[in-house]
Amino acid sequence: MSDTINLRKNPSRKECEKIIKKILMTEVLERGTNEHFKTASDFMSYFQSLYPASDSLTKQVQRAVKALGMPKDEKGYFIINKTEAQLNQDREISFIMDKCNSTLVPFENYQTLFLKADNNYKDYLYQLLSESETFSDKIITMIKSSNGIILFTENKQQLEIMINSLINK
Repeated sequence: MSDTINLRKNPSRKECEKIIKKILMTEVLERGTNEHFKTASDFMSYFQSLYPASDSLTKQVQRAVKALGMPKDEKGYFIINKTEAQLNQDREISFIMDKCNSTLVPFENYQTLFLKADNNYKDYLYQLLSESETFSDKIITMIKSSNGIILFTENKQQLEIMINSLINK
């Protein structure tokens, strides 16, 4: 055994990219979001704990951050799990959801009924139910199916009575 000190050389850009991704994924898994990393220099303390500090190490980390092309959130922190295109798409989805007052409603809050209907008239029946003032506050949504229409409601019993009164006329 020799007593020489074994200095590790700098990691490749690809190695730096893997390490940066791992750091950011750990941050997101532990905290739910990245709240520490905005620039390449924010990663340097980690890299310098593994490799000797040098200008070439700094440049390699900077190249890796640039090559990853990570978008940033509104506070300037890197977002690891999305591309710039995904981030733009998410912003557009958020904007439209806000515009149309979207809310997420658990499906288990609804009851279902199946309105069996002949395929020749099913589309017309669907349209009439969609436009009906009588049913507007009874049917939450509908789905066309192969042999009829699936109805979602908050009051199954009331909707069933109303539909049966029209079927049995």
